Amino acid sequence: MKLESENLKLFYMRIDIVTLFPETALAPLSESIIGRARGQQLIDIRAHQLRDWAEGKHRKTDEYLCGGGQGMLLKPEPLFAAVEELRQEHSRVLLMTPQGSPFKQADARRLSKHEHLIILCGHYEGVDHRVIDTLVDEEISIGDYVLTNGAIAAAVVSDAIIRLLPGALGDARSSEEESFTDPNMLEAPAYTKPNSFRGMDVPSVLLSGNHAAINTWKKEQAMIRTRKNRPDLLP
Repeated sequence: MKLESENLKLFYMRIDIVTLFPETALAPLSESIIGRARGQQLIDIRAHQLRDWAEGKHRKTDEYLCGGGQGMLLKPEPLFAAVEELRQEHSRVLLMTPQGSPFKQADARRLSKHEHLIILCGHYEGVDHRVIDTLVDEEISIGDYVLTNGAIAAAVVSDAIIRLLPGALGDARSSEEESFTDPNMLEAPAYTKPNSFRGMDVPSVLLSGNHAAINTWKKEQAMIRTRKNRPDLLP
């Protein structure tokens, strides 16, 4: 769906997060840039309680693992019911899981082009694999560590995607001049006023007004910073 705002065509997206902890998923997405994007109707994001699709008196969503093993696993029935109710013609279904592909800025940019995302949040030992085989388009991980639930990861992924929607940042150049726009390079160091603080001065080149020299300095400093903090990014 497209909306008009001040003669600018803005992309409208919907994100549905399915989780046992909907408040956890939405809490970080109500302030600052993301909150404004929601207020401007650039994004319709909703968090749904998985138990609403569970059956039985106790609306049970988990069960012991077949074949034994520690922990509990999310049952397939409520997840299938949730996706089947929420899915639209152009929906893409994501699963937040430590076993997923590492989430990169390029993924955020790619997913920001979709009209509708459904994000399933793992919990306990994850989800029944039939959910992955049948419903899920992408398994996504935000890092090589384990969280107590996928709602936190879903909020991280949603934030990274929403801020890339046209109009969300105000100045479109903001998302083009930051770390990981070039997947092999971090952003150069940045400074603001005062020009001198506790004996530490802003690099003189940044105050020179020489834009060619500033661009050269930024490229050099970005390389130094990347080599120091993330050498794994360098080709």
